[in-house]
Amino acid sequence: MVTQEQRKRQLAREKFLRQQQRRTTARRKARMRNSVIASVLGVIVIGSVLLYTTDAFKGKDDKSTASADVTPSASPTKKAPDPCAKPAAGKIKTATWKKEPAVTIDKSAKYTMKLATTCGDIDIALKTSAAPHTVNSFDFLAAKGYFDHTKCHRLTTTGIYVLQCGDPTGAGSGGPGYTIPDENLKDTSLKGGVYPAGTVAMANTGQKHTGGSQFFLVYKDSQLPASYTPFGTIDAAGMKVLDKIAAAGAQAADPTTGNTAPNATVVINKATVTKS
Repeated sequence: MVTQEQRKRQLAREKFLRQQQRRTTARRKARMRNSVIASVLGVIVIGSVLLYTTDAFKGKDDKSTASADVTPSASPTKKAPDPCAKPAAGKIKTATWKKEPAVTIDKSAKYTMKLATTCGDIDIALKTSAAPHTVNSFDFLAAKGYFDHTKCHRLTTTGIYVLQCGDPTGAGSGGPGYTIPDENLKDTSLKGGVYPAGTVAMANTGQKHTGGSQFFLVYKDSQLPASYTPFGTIDAAGMKVLDKIAAAGAQAADPTTGNTAPNATVVINKATVTKS
């Protein structure tokens, strides 16, 4: 027979066990809750880091490459037949230079640049007196064959409308090893924050004086801040070539570079700068 004292001890023991069980359950729930909170915070931090590094990549001040991402990523468009011919045989040159070449062009003379591309010739009247450093750099690089056999690596088809070229790497990160100063940012053609169709301008990193070899050709009026040196104007025949390239559309953004390459195979077979 269980005595009253034994019964009290049994009840006390059961109460103690219930309390221990509740404490154990509470600790387990707390650990789970903290784990979830830590996971959520981890996702937020990682997401923030990814956003930061992505933005930093797009706007980094890297004077060694003088690359640029001058436009938002374009949406892919339905692929049309390639309107361009096969590239001419030849190898891309990878030479770089430590400093900008000395300005040797005649600032009072007229210069033109011809881009003989797989899609047709694009002739550009250069703004020599307004952008002498830029024109001089292109005269130097073209004479070295720097642009020959290089792809135009980016086409934007929404928001703004440009074809970007001038990078031997074809990834948007290349440059000649030196940078040139911004010029002609108050050009009278830049009205209302618009780079008009037919403009040729320097790409840059988003920082001042970081232009290198990359440039873009505007095939339709584009809203852009006056931060990109306008140094040339495309002729009517060249605009038709650009329209043909644009009509073929752009590919989906490359997951590594973010570039939206043109569907057309746009390769500069030969770039030539000529004094008139």
